[in-house]
Amino acid sequence: MTGGEVAGILVAVFWAILVSFLAVVLVRLAQTLKATTKLVADVTEQAVPLLADASATVRSAQTQLDRVDSIASDVQEVTSNASALSTTVASTFGGPLVKVAAFGYGVRKALGGRGRQDAPSAAERRTVIVGRTLPSARRRKQKG
Repeated sequence: MTGGEVAGILVAVFWAILVSFLAVVLVRLAQTLKATTKLVADVTEQAVPLLADASATVRSAQTQLDRVDSIASDVQEVTSNASALSTTVASTFGGPLVKVAAFGYGVRKALGGRGRQDAPSAAERRTVIVGRTLPSARRRKQKG
């Protein structure tokens, strides 16, 4: 065997090893692609019903929000009606009630004040100095 033939056999052996290695890699890649395809198919099968359920849930939530919105608008209407009623009652009965109370107070003062003098007696009067009230005994000492 010549050197060229040995080199050719070595190249052929390395080529066979390379082809075998690439064949193994391709087989494993094919298995991975099959598993990935199956996984995607399974996810698709499960995702479609989940999306349908999610869509139904969103529709139900929208219905509930519409109901809450109508309830909120009704509460707002009731609140404005109550406010208007309160204002009406206050304006209708408030003025006359204040007048009746003032009249009653005036009558009590008029009937209760007949037996008394309006001015306080000299013993009841106090002198205020720098924001303090002094008893009458100290007041006489300061005036003298």
